[in-house]
Amino acid sequence: MIKAKLLKIYLREGDKFEGELMYKYLIKLMKNEGLSGATVYKGICGYGIRGIAEFDIFRLSMNLPVIIECIDVEENINRVLPKLYEVVKNNGLIAITECEVYKG
Repeated sequence: MIKAKLLKIYLREGDKFEGELMYKYLIKLMKNEGLSGATVYKGICGYGIRGIAEFDIFRLSMNLPVIIECIDVEENINRVLPKLYEVVKNNGLIAITECEVYKG
């Protein structure tokens, strides 16, 4: 068992940073910074401080919730966290929890 941290970043799929979709920008940043790996999940509906995010076929709105997850050791998460925050700021939420990783 390895003690690790679970990093979750909550966004909307249409959020952008420097002209690029934010979730794609963050995935590239995390990879370039050497984090162990990340996965992007797309939600079907959600709400937060910026309102409700859901699919609307009549307006062709597809600004659905997106969650990026990454599990790595605490030192790596803490090293990259300031850079992640500079990108996300008020456009999302960053959450970190403790977890245990079991590898064979």
